[in-house]
Formats: sequence, structure tokens, C-alpha cells
Amino acid sequence: MSVPQSRRTLVAGVGNIFLGDDAFGVETVRELSRQSLPEHVEAVDIGVRGVHLAYQLLEGYHTLILVDATMRGGEPGTLYLIEPGEGGVEVEQALLDGHRMSPDSVLALLGTLCAGTGASPPHRTLVVGCEPACVEEGLGLSAPVAAAVPEAVRLVLRLLEADHDLEPREEHVPC
Repeated sequence: MSVPQSRRTLVAGVGNIFLGDDAFGVETVRELSRQSLPEHVEAVDIGVRGVHLAYQLLEGYHTLILVDATMRGGEPGTLYLIEPGEGGVEVEQALLDGHRMSPDSVLALLGTLCAGTGASPPHRTLVVGCEPACVEEGLGLSAPVAAAVPEAVRLVLRLLEADHDLEPREEHVPC
């Protein structure tokens, strides 16, 4: 059975597994994929393929949940729920480097692609972020970030249950 575009949700794990805690999004989506998800939800390990994510979003999604390491000054392992505003990266910056694209850059590129193709961006974009302890070369998450993964999975599942009833906000979520 085909799911209408108006209900499709993409949960995208973003990050580089070779940079320690930057793998938070990838690891969280890996754990999330082990859960029973609603039919209208796709959980995808995007890793560092930001351009791929922008093109995938052209397929039409109502909601995008990005899961990524997010440096906001909190204690390592602190989870954040962020609904991005209208600001962000300029389109010209998003097009400069297709190999090193932040979520802001992906969303800016998506805006350009939608304008050129007539596609629509997601109605709602949320970021589930985690304060990293270390994003230097190395495999594996630090202890506080690894401990935050199960709570991040629970947070994403709550977001999927609430779906369209969320109010725009930024909040700190204790682990």
C-alpha cells in the first residue's frame, strides 16, 4: 500500500562515523531502525551524504527529522530538540562543497532544488541533536553520547507519535 506524500516522514541520521561523537546521528538511526516504525516513516543512515539527502527529500515528505551531533554549549550527552527557523546558510555557501554539508547547507540546497524542480520541501523539519564530547578522528561514541542514544531513540519515537501536533520550540531534553 502506498503512503500519501502528505504523511511521509524521513528520519535521517547525519554524521561521520570516523569522527567520534559526530556518529551520534548514524548510531541513533541504527538503533531506531530496530524498532517497529509506522508505515509512513523511513529511517535512513545518511552519514556524510548531504547532497543525497537533499535529492531524496525531493521525493516528497511531510516531516523531516534530522538526528545529528549538535554543538550548543551544553554538557556532553545533552539532547536538544530544535525546529529551525527561516535563517541559516546562504544558498551560495551550500553549493560550494558537496562533500562537507551541514544540515543547514542541505536545507539551503533543498530550497534551491525545489525552486528549480517545482517540488516542495518538507512541511516541518526538526533536529534531534546531542552535545558531543569529542569530534576528533576515532571510532566510537564517548560514554555520555553513547548513553544519550537510547533516550534519543525514545524522543524520536515520541515525535513520531505526536507527528503534526508539535509546537515550534527549542528545548533541552535531560538524559
